[in-house]
Amino acid sequence: MFNVQGAKVPQDLLKRPESWFAEQSRQWLIQVREDARKLLTDPLLKNVEAEAEFGDGEPATEIARAVVEHEIDLVTVVTRARKRLARAFSGSIAEEIVAEAPCAVLAIRPPQREFVEQVDGKVEIRLKRVLLATNFRPSSVAATSIATQISNHTHAELHAVYVIGDYFDQFSAMFPEGGLAALTRLRSYVTERMTHLARTDGSRALTHIAEGRPYEEIVRLAVKTEADLIVIGTAVHNSLFGGSPVLGSEIERVISNAPCPVLCVPAARVLTPLPAFVRQAVPT
Repeated sequence: MFNVQGAKVPQDLLKRPESWFAEQSRQWLIQVREDARKLLTDPLLKNVEAEAEFGDGEPATEIARAVVEHEIDLVTVVTRARKRLARAFSGSIAEEIVAEAPCAVLAIRPPQREFVEQVDGKVEIRLKRVLLATNFRPSSVAATSIATQISNHTHAELHAVYVIGDYFDQFSAMFPEGGLAALTRLRSYVTERMTHLARTDGSRALTHIAEGRPYEEIVRLAVKTEADLIVIGTAVHNSLFGGSPVLGSEIERVISNAPCPVLCVPAARVLTPLPAFVRQAVPT
């Protein structure tokens, strides 16, 4: 468990005596300590080796640093709804973490469909359906690999979707002959690639081709198939206003609107099936 605060938090916070918190300037640390203790004693972590670590500074930057320092394979973050004006000018902390983390990030937005259950004192991962959102670019290679391996490991039904963006319709309207020809070629290409994906050894994917706004079609299919997990490849770009790298708007909207957790896999990582994870470079 990694917690980032705006001020310095001692790493041995959980071991500090009650008398240490008597000073007024340390009162706020009592809640930090209680939250950490509550999480560490969660029944879901009963048979898991867990420890708390604290950092200070910008959350996304500090978490990315901790990922490298401790060779972390998976980060789990919780997203929260934001007002429209806030969304227009900046991404959420969770989205910043997804953009900066050098490993896969599982984004959860309560209340969502859950796939971790405690049965007879044991924690079980129960994935029935996994939805892979792909565009066949290098950024989706790692996501395709982990989605396939997760579905095989958990015996989950794997669905793969490619969304032909609605901008092709707009392009065709502006340039009827060239636009329609390009759209026809793209449809043929996508059909061929999806057919190949469905036939790939170890995949057994049920494929879907949709046309429209990418995030809307991905979310709509996740609802329709009752997906327990969406897996999507991520690529980041420089912010229009400078500063930290940011996600594409479609990925941000998938995270914000998905009915289930979203596993965001950066292009430079391939993960083995749960629960063991290893890293491997992906050709680009």
